[in-house]
This record gives sequence, C-alpha cells and structure tokens, in this order.
Amino acid sequence: MLQNLISLQAGAPTGGGLSGIFMIVILIAIFYFMMIRPQQKKQKEIKKFRESLSKGDNVITAGGIYGKIKEIRQDSFLITIADGVCIRVDKGSIYPNAADAQNDTETKKD
Repeated sequence: MLQNLISLQAGAPTGGGLSGIFMIVILIAIFYFMMIRPQQKKQKEIKKFRESLSKGDNVITAGGIYGKIKEIRQDSFLITIADGVCIRVDKGSIYPNAADAQNDTETKKD
C-alpha cells in the first residue's frame, strides 16, 4: 500500500508551483485595490472633513442629532442643539455627509 502511494506521488506533475504563487499575488492585488484602498481613501476624506469644520457649521452626529458647532476643543465639539442647550460630542461621531443632510432637510421643509 505504501508503494502505491509513493508511485502515485512520483507520477504527479510538479509544474504548478509558479502559477499557484502568481495566482495568489493576483488575488492579493485585487483584494487591495477593491477593498483596502477605497476604505483608506474614505477615511482620509472623513479626516479632512473633520479638520475643516469651523465654528457655526451645521452638523449631524452619528446618533442623528442635528446642531451647530459652538466651540471646537482638542478632542470634541460643543454643539448647540436648541436655545441654551449644548452638548459635547466626540470628533469621531461627526460624518462628512452631515452638512448635506442638514441642507436636504431644510429644503424639504421649505
């Protein structure tokens, strides 16, 4: 039985090593360009948006709270959500489509 196994292994073609590595490299490249690179680009855009926010900008938080930036601190924003009502929100919970969402809701009300 052992001799049959050895003879079967000896007769198997061994030329597929290089093409197998080539296919793995191609799959990794496709994965990078289809998944990883767009995510990194999106994160850079979000970071740029958060850095460009200034006092008086209308924003929407991750929790869906609409407000206006009253003060910018090192790691958070102070947002006015009603007359005399301010909340502190972490910078990570403000998203780029916030200004667009605010404008869309204002135009729908008019």
